[in-house]
Amino acid sequence: MEVKETLKAHISKLAVLSDEEFDYFFSHFKQQTFKKGQAIITQGDTVDCEYFVISGCLKTFYINDDLKMFILQFAMPTWWASDYNALYNRGKATVNVDCISESEVLGLSNADREKLCKELHQVEYFFRWRTNRGYVAAQKRLLSFMNNDVKRRYEELLDLYPELYNAVPKQLIAAYLGVSRETLSRLH
Repeated sequence: MEVKETLKAHISKLAVLSDEEFDYFFSHFKQQTFKKGQAIITQGDTVDCEYFVISGCLKTFYINDDLKMFILQFAMPTWWASDYNALYNRGKATVNVDCISESEVLGLSNADREKLCKELHQVEYFFRWRTNRGYVAAQKRLLSFMNNDVKRRYEELLDLYPELYNAVPKQLIAAYLGVSRETLSRLH
């Protein structure tokens, strides 16, 4: 599926835009390709975009003072990624976003998203719905960390996102779950 059609199919699940409105919406995105391992956002960067994944897989992660990696999010095709705290609050990035595999994304600046939301009610509806869904997912993940052991969290992850099992190296899944690769290996 062509890049434009991928975004259109994604948006059309919730928002009704005429062809002209969608073309205008699409004109605000910047298409970019990144290599495996390439950084999109690095801690300390100024963040002005969020990224819609067309192909490939991204990870959003934090590395603490002990150099331990914590994965906040994976982003597969039709998922979005950024450092949202930095994006919305115009601060410096506190997390990193890079590519697990070669990836093609569409970048949308914060200013353009806000402009589009003011101009097109359906775009505002789409982004509000997407943000609310993100809050719900984050809350569910936090509750799972509080209530479930690693085996149950791993099962939940694979039930929700079975495509991650083959797309993401096991050491990254372990970092997402907050355990070592060895601990994850014992769950099989």
